[in-house]
Amino acid sequence: MSAELRSAFTPGTVRWATRRAQWRALGLTDADLDKPKIAVVNSSSDMAICFSHLDTVAARVKEGIRAAGGVAFEARTTAPSDFIHSAGHGGGYILASRDLIVNDIEVAVEGAQLDGMVCLASCDKTTPAQLMAAGRLNVPTLILACGYQPSGTFRGEHCDIEDVFLHACGEPSPVLTAELTEMSEDAVRGPGVCAGMGTANSMHIAAEALGMALPGSTPVSANSAAMWRAADAAAARIVELVQEDLRPRDVLTPAAFRNAVRVALSVGSSINTIKHLQAVAVEAGVDVDVTALFGDLGRETPLLSAVRPNGPHTIEQFDAAGGAAAVMARLGDLLDRSARTVTGRTVGENLAGVTVTDPEVIRHVGDDPLILVLRGSLTPLGGIVKLSVHDERPPTFTGPARCFADQAEAVAALAEGRIAAGDVVVLRGQGPRGRPGMGMASQIVFALDRAGLTGKVAVVTDGQLSGLVNRGVVVGEVRPEAADGGPLALVRDGDVVHVDLPGRRCDLRVDPAELAGREPVPPLHHPEHGWLSVYARTVRPLGEGAVLRPRPAPTP
Repeated sequence: MSAELRSAFTPGTVRWATRRAQWRALGLTDADLDKPKIAVVNSSSDMAICFSHLDTVAARVKEGIRAAGGVAFEARTTAPSDFIHSAGHGGGYILASRDLIVNDIEVAVEGAQLDGMVCLASCDKTTPAQLMAAGRLNVPTLILACGYQPSGTFRGEHCDIEDVFLHACGEPSPVLTAELTEMSEDAVRGPGVCAGMGTANSMHIAAEALGMALPGSTPVSANSAAMWRAADAAAARIVELVQEDLRPRDVLTPAAFRNAVRVALSVGSSINTIKHLQAVAVEAGVDVDVTALFGDLGRETPLLSAVRPNGPHTIEQFDAAGGAAAVMARLGDLLDRSARTVTGRTVGENLAGVTVTDPEVIRHVGDDPLILVLRGSLTPLGGIVKLSVHDERPPTFTGPARCFADQAEAVAALAEGRIAAGDVVVLRGQGPRGRPGMGMASQIVFALDRAGLTGKVAVVTDGQLSGLVNRGVVVGEVRPEAADGGPLALVRDGDVVHVDLPGRRCDLRVDPAELAGREPVPPLHHPEHGWLSVYARTVRPLGEGAVLRPRPAPTP
């Protein structure tokens, strides 16, 4: 086997001798040097509850790899949590951290020439980063979802971290502070990612739909018996994957991405799934337009679940009903059942015998997608709208623009009465390059809701919105972003903006000749250094997944 392993160097060479000296000191034997070397990619951290159990999971997976005939090495990465790490630089570190994880993995796995990896997927950015690294490095890889956190209660009602976040988006007051204090005491009762169909659970499910996670492993309760069974199965399977030489690019095909988009639409996933799947495709060298897939397939993919906050059911109920595998079985021939997966079998073979165990939770909820892609003169390459089952909003909205370059400025304007019913808040300069790192724009959305203006004031932004749900008429992640010369940079106060949800349009009703004579409004200057300055210089547009690549030199 050693001749087939890139980690096994020829005896007597410099690399063999120095590596043997290092690894013998760690307790490895000469027999170990001929075994598959597997990275257990771990984003453990005691700074956020979503990562707090991963050391225990890593130990279990390493033990399983050794039992299966491999050698396990733990590879640590940065561990970003949206609720913890969004405090600095206007939230710019959140999306930027995804690509930092990708490079962490590359340095550890490619630098050491390891043979495969099991990636412990947890909070929002870890799963897409791990899938991106899998596509880039193309070594046998398994994604292991490490589960969602148990939720609590508030005055007799279900309460999770997202409830705390939404409740906190109002004007501070003694009453609100008291309520938030009480809510935050019990909203999170243990380790794991945010409950609900947020970005973390959405990307765990997407990994299974892509064929990169073992079937039936998502979503899963953290530290549950099901999670430990999946960990043991992943440890055994990764050694087989190396022996079979089954690589991510054998799995990450156009058919796999179509399947992932189908499943994401059917569960009303986070809108962040769009840019993350596009980034995975770019890193894997797959020529697909994920935004277009969401737009096209959304018209013919049924909604099969309504998990909070999309509807009444909890992630625990969805899990018990059969989770991602049951949804995929229910989608039937809408999926490409011939797509290959990390099991070595096809999607169809994996789904044989899979059924929905609770038809009240996984069922035909409706034919209208919860994720819409709007195109038009203001969103020529797309803007994203996230709905919920309970949404009550006007199908169209037309109003004068009120332009802001900073979310705090917009919230202050609302408090001062400078935003009124009928207005369209245009929040720009928040994209991956303009912020840099992509600024969050959800605070103004929920501030409008607290002010009773949901559906009465629209929001159009190139910033990032909540992966869960956005109240009212909200168009986010507008492409191209203002900093890249998108039409948002040409909007002036008073310009008429028209949003047509059924028609999937978002337009600026200004004479093209007048627009041609306008100078773009530059984004606010954010003097950055360190990682964010590197990110700003190399990030590509959202349509390319906001991956990091050198920008083309300007044309002379």
